[in-house]
Order: sequence, then structure tokens, then C-alpha cells
Amino acid sequence: MPHSLVLNLIPQSPIYPEFLTGRHYHALFLTLISSVDSTLADYLHTSNADKAFTLSPLQIQRQHKQHHHILEISHQKPIPAGTPCWWRISLLHDTLFSKLTPLWLNLNPNHPWHLGSANLHITSIQGTPQLIQPWANACSYTQLYDQASDSDRTLNFTIATPVSFRQGGYDNVLPVKESVFNSLLSRWNKYSGREISGIPIESIYASAFDIKTEAVSNYESKFIGCVGNINYRILGDVETLAIKKINTLANFALYAGLGRKTTMGMGMVRRL
Repeated sequence: MPHSLVLNLIPQSPIYPEFLTGRHYHALFLTLISSVDSTLADYLHTSNADKAFTLSPLQIQRQHKQHHHILEISHQKPIPAGTPCWWRISLLHDTLFSKLTPLWLNLNPNHPWHLGSANLHITSIQGTPQLIQPWANACSYTQLYDQASDSDRTLNFTIATPVSFRQGGYDNVLPVKESVFNSLLSRWNKYSGREISGIPIESIYASAFDIKTEAVSNYESKFIGCVGNINYRILGDVETLAIKKINTLANFALYAGLGRKTTMGMGMVRRL
């Protein structure tokens, strides 16, 4: 069962830009894991395999929905102490969620967690969608499949943090249909326990887009990816079962993300 959890945080001291990077977000997540299972944290730290979680960059809490389309990736100034923030963690496997359950159930809002030199307090955790927080949700793989439409041929995505796909030894930042849907299919088949096959990717066409490249300079080395909105259409004579499978993958994007460095804040995508 995949989960998309939003942690609401308040820094107790300023968070400086050099600590608002993928490496530090990854370290904070491993610290959370280590607090309940140090062996699992060590495994996640050393494993090079595709990992069953994704992370967002830290976001300053806003009150308007538009904020949630393209997220803040690089912070040029420190985030002041006392500023309400949020941070999204998605978990693609029940093992990770169950390991973290004691942490959620015994959450101490006065316990300090560290992001670089700053202390953070986790004040609450959201696991269901809210009007101004669409990144929180949870749904079993069975529900994702069963509830997916077998007739909807329009697939609208917002790419909220830069997406880049590895092809051979090089990166491709263009969200072509093969890269997008093969990325989703690979992660679905790895974690869902309910394999999907026979996706007619040749019947998916990009019909509208408003995208741009964005370079993130504080991610160890410069990371270049694509952000914005893109619309795909399923065209031609396509069976309802195939349409259902494609819609399943589109809905799964919220949890799985796309492309590279999803465990460091990149590749955050959701269907609109």
C-alpha cells in the first residue's frame, strides 16, 4: 500500500540554504528510520537498488493552492525560526510504513530532529488529502487499480520538481511518453505485487504542455530537469482494459514520482 505523507514542521533555529539540499533531506529521512530501526536505515543508506520511498524539498507553508503546482526547490535565503514548513515523504512498500508506525503513533512535537545545523519539531503528519494540501494521500495498490477509469483518455500531470530520465549514460529532461510511462510501470511492477503488462504506449500522445527546464545548483553537482504541466491523450482504438491500466499508472504517479533522484526531492509529479 503506497502512502504519501506530509510532515508539518517548525524550525527552532534558522535553516540555512546549504542544508536545504537533497543530501540533507535524505539524511533526515534516514534519521527518522534509524530512530525505530537502525538496521533498516543502514541498509537504505548503503543499498544502490531502486528505493521504495521518495522525498520532497522542504516547503514553506502557504495558504493558496497554486503554491502546490511548482514547488520551491532552491532556497536563496535562510528559513527563519518559527516558520511553518511541510515536507512530503512517499512510501511505496508496507514494510517501510509499518516500520515507521511507532514513530507516527508516539510523535513527540517537542522532540528535535536535525536538518543540518537546525533543529526541527514535527508538529503533525497528514496522510489524507486536504483542500490546501493535495500531496497527502494513501490508497492500496488494489484500490488504485480497481478505482482507475477504463474510459478516461485525458491524462493531465503537474511536474512539481525537476524530472530527468537516465538513458544509457546520459540524462534526458524531456518527458516523452516512453520515459514517463515506463518509469511508472517499472515502479508499479516492482512494488505493487500486481504486475501490469501490455501497455499500448504507442497510443499515448502529448497533446498540450507548458514546461521548462530548471537547473538546481545545490544538489552536489548541478541537476537539470523539467518542470511544468503536460497533458497526454489516449488516441485510437484502445481496449478498455488497456485504458484502465494507463489510468492506474497515472494515478500512481503521486506516490512513485518520475525519473532520477526521487529520494532527494526530484521527480515529484501528480495527476491533476
